[in-house]
Amino acid sequence: MLTVRDLDAWYGKSQVLRGVALTIGEGEIVALLGRNGAGRSTTLKAIMGGVQRTGSIRLNGQEISHLAPHAIARAGLGYVPEDRAIFPDLTVAENLILGEKRGVAARGAPFALADAYALFPRLGERASAPAGALSGGEQQMLTICRTLMGNPRLIMVDEPTEGLAPMMVERVRDLLAEVARRGVTILLVEQKLAIALELAERLYVMGHGSIVFEGTAAEFSANAKIRHEWLEV
Repeated sequence: MLTVRDLDAWYGKSQVLRGVALTIGEGEIVALLGRNGAGRSTTLKAIMGGVQRTGSIRLNGQEISHLAPHAIARAGLGYVPEDRAIFPDLTVAENLILGEKRGVAARGAPFALADAYALFPRLGERASAPAGALSGGEQQMLTICRTLMGNPRLIMVDEPTEGLAPMMVERVRDLLAEVARRGVTILLVEQKLAIALELAERLYVMGHGSIVFEGTAAEFSANAKIRHEWLEV
């Protein structure tokens, strides 16, 4: 579904990504691991067209590296940023509605407000409340559901459990698992290794802006050298 080849990215004159390559098949959950500063978030931003980059990015066989971010979203790629990027003065319902991409044909039944409220009933209970009044975990749920309102075939989720209480971490994990069961492919950046290993079928590990490991969760768990060199503090 998503194929990235020779992806380089910069912030100004500083090169962050060097030759990143990854592939995600339809229906997979794939985790992108690494220490802070390794380039994981930049990889998602580069795929989405949010930073200066070169390389090939193909979504469902279509080259999208030349497209603007809004066109990439309309092509079927959703992005849940690390900072959540809610509109705090708008209501929960209004934030969700802003995620709709009208005029874009949905694959299967379109994701609607009722689906968001069914997945996370708290959003329905707070539908008329300002989004800024939600807790951090509730805002994370809102951001994920807002992205789903655009009926993406693949979503990239950046650090969804960061800063959340253990109970909300479990809810986010369960929500992502349910999203995958509904047929949405997921590329997940997640600092909590246990969550990543529980959700993902395959993993990539980044170090210094490049991919240093690719394999299944079992292969990763058996590779103490990779864990020690690129993940452990």
